[in-house]
Amino acid sequence: MKGLSGAFAAPYVLQKGSKLTFWGGLIFSDKANKLLQEAVKTWGDQNGITTEVVMINQNETVQKVSAAIASNTMPDALDMSLDLLMVLSKQGVFLLLDDVYDSIGKAHGGWFAPVAAATDTSKVAGGRTGIPFGVSGNLLLRRTDLLKSAGFENPPATWQELVQQAAVVTKPPVFGLGLAFSNVGDGNVQISALQSFGGRIADDTGTKATIKSNETREYLRWVKDAWDKKVFPPGNTTWDGAGDNQAYLAGQTAFIANTGSVGIAAKTQDPELYKDTAYSSLPAGPKGVISPIQPQVRAVFKSSKNPEAAKALIEHLAQPAFMNAYFDAAIYGPVLQDQSKFRGFTQDSILSGLLDLVQKGTAPGYPDVYNAAYADMWNNFVVPKMIQRIVIDNWDFERAMDEAQAQTQAIYDKYK
Repeated sequence: MKGLSGAFAAPYVLQKGSKLTFWGGLIFSDKANKLLQEAVKTWGDQNGITTEVVMINQNETVQKVSAAIASNTMPDALDMSLDLLMVLSKQGVFLLLDDVYDSIGKAHGGWFAPVAAATDTSKVAGGRTGIPFGVSGNLLLRRTDLLKSAGFENPPATWQELVQQAAVVTKPPVFGLGLAFSNVGDGNVQISALQSFGGRIADDTGTKATIKSNETREYLRWVKDAWDKKVFPPGNTTWDGAGDNQAYLAGQTAFIANTGSVGIAAKTQDPELYKDTAYSSLPAGPKGVISPIQPQVRAVFKSSKNPEAAKALIEHLAQPAFMNAYFDAAIYGPVLQDQSKFRGFTQDSILSGLLDLVQKGTAPGYPDVYNAAYADMWNNFVVPKMIQRIVIDNWDFERAMDEAQAQTQAIYDKYK
């Protein structure tokens, strides 16, 4: 088939002279955005298809897609978050893309297991509606200059080791552990820590709160022990969304849990800090590593007037020639096994950290059921608030867990 290379599930029937509209996800990298636009246009030119590429700010995707569905002006294909894919898949607005998913996986060494698990929409849509193309998520960032001087060559394997290393390098005004305990998204990293200790938000049905448990008690003991070691920077219980970023960029902390965007900022603002920063997945608890990945996916609307071209384009955009260059410019982790050999994932410190995340990471919410109630709990910062009760209000573990349990059950009851 002209203009395409690689293995395909079936020959796509492309109509020369037809049109295709593609909404791409606009990210912080102008270079990555231009690469995507150029790749779509070149593919269209090679196949005699007129392409229109509209880059949508990711913060506006929900609004734009909702408006397009209401006015029946949807694009043929688009990029989106996994959250939006799950919501819309329940509404039956997307084509099933199992053939495209299987073909891409077969051609490129198979999908990473956490990516495959996280993006499986079969329970809500009867099949796969989204094709993953990149993964983001929180990484553990660490100051290698401070840590190597203290004798720590490797990243901490467990949350206990993290506190041990942080305690050794804490010498105010530098504090070891820049984890947010505040009511912001970064504060919800503590949900993953709790789950790695065996704690759960709810049961396997996703309806009954189970925060109060022996495992949560052990997790809170870890929190309190770390707090008592004074390894946290002042104000970490009230930080806004940029608090940990700013603390790390100001050289005030040795560890934070954040996305690779902090490293990108350091690259221009503080090249020495950038050079002295390493990245890895979140540490393990007694139950192993819980490090959620956040896949980005591509989907095709059932309303598409050119579905064969849309599917062919998505498969084309998975080709190594494009994805190698795209990953170099965009801070995304790989989704396919063969992509781990790409230049960026072997040479760039941030991208290698994202590879580690994908290899060890877990599906969003795991081991809890990732449903609307879980998302509501997340947005109400139940776990950070429980921590604040322990370290600020001096509540005992039982009282703090009782409150969190009641708050969570009230949230889950709304969705019965």
